[in-house]
Amino acid sequence: MSEVYDCIVIGAGIQGSCTAYHLAKNKQKSVLLEQFVLPHSRGSSHGQTRIIRKAYDEDFYANMMHESYELWAQLEKEAGVNLYRPTGLLVMGPENGEDFSKLKATMQRNNIPSVFLEKHEFSQHIPNLNLTDGNGALMDNMAGVLFADRALRAVQGVYLSNGGVIKDGEKVIDIQPGDVITVTTESGVYRGRSLVITAGPWANKLLTNTGLELPLKVVKINVCYWKEKVPGTYSVGHRFPCFIQLEPKEGEYDIYGLPSNEYPGLMKVCYHMGSETEPDERDKQTDRVDIDILKRYITRCLPGLIPVPAIVESCMYTVTPDHHFILDCHPTHRNIVIGAGFSGHGFKFGPIVGKVLSQLAMGEVPSQDLSPFRIQRFKSHSRSYL
Repeated sequence: MSEVYDCIVIGAGIQGSCTAYHLAKNKQKSVLLEQFVLPHSRGSSHGQTRIIRKAYDEDFYANMMHESYELWAQLEKEAGVNLYRPTGLLVMGPENGEDFSKLKATMQRNNIPSVFLEKHEFSQHIPNLNLTDGNGALMDNMAGVLFADRALRAVQGVYLSNGGVIKDGEKVIDIQPGDVITVTTESGVYRGRSLVITAGPWANKLLTNTGLELPLKVVKINVCYWKEKVPGTYSVGHRFPCFIQLEPKEGEYDIYGLPSNEYPGLMKVCYHMGSETEPDERDKQTDRVDIDILKRYITRCLPGLIPVPAIVESCMYTVTPDHHFILDCHPTHRNIVIGAGFSGHGFKFGPIVGKVLSQLAMGEVPSQDLSPFRIQRFKSHSRSYL
């Protein structure tokens, strides 16, 4: 009980681990708490691959990704492992639709290296994929595959080598705010001058201890892998890119895919949404409506895949109403920092999110404009002290 940390971080997924990493690099004495024994597949940071890209509608995400790429490269050097493979990202969507037009304009405005593919040349550049009538297509040339499990191990390893402490298998059962915050787990008590909560699907459960409830919805995602009819058709080795299919109708979510890599002969193609669930009862959620949507898409657009998933794994998204992150200090307890609501697209931002959360915890001005990520924007949604 006598030891007081500069900062306690709750949640050792990619965001919490990157926060702890930046704290350690800034000579802050910190402890990273994780409720499950590491490594685990209960949250949102497991699995072998994620897409890394600069292709976004919003300038603020494009700006953040510029710094995030630099920080990923720095982590690769420090850890001595390769964390990223360039593949390019193909974005397809209704050519005259708002989403595709905005994305194209944002990429041009931010000088993101890209190529617009004309309809007549599409099949020449991207074989074995049918472009839907009326869709445009562009390539984010900087994009690729991020090796997620490897990245998480790397950042935790560098954190430990810089004097950090990880306590896994320690579920937090109480938080007492104050000038010195007391965090009680099932097997210990920790005290810190600041606290960062990056608990993914369990964020609101922890925040009830601080009098705050955020408008976060937890959904279970079916992570689907589909067998190639001819092995290698959609492989990294054959230079098949990652892709995002923008959906034209209100209420429909995007479909995304990564070339076959982690399971040879199987391509990862998923629907970017799932059904609401309780995080501790994730496996009771058996809705497969998204898989039916994917079967139809694969039959129509990816003829080289068998349109029945060979493997279905589970993941969880914690989703905000606007699908943008929450990166902010607690409205009442300013030494409590919250990173939440990464809405299924946060992994690639891990190093920059960790940097800004650590800066907030240290009382510094963040290196990025965090105004799009403030809690205040949900004033009408939140039951809290707002």
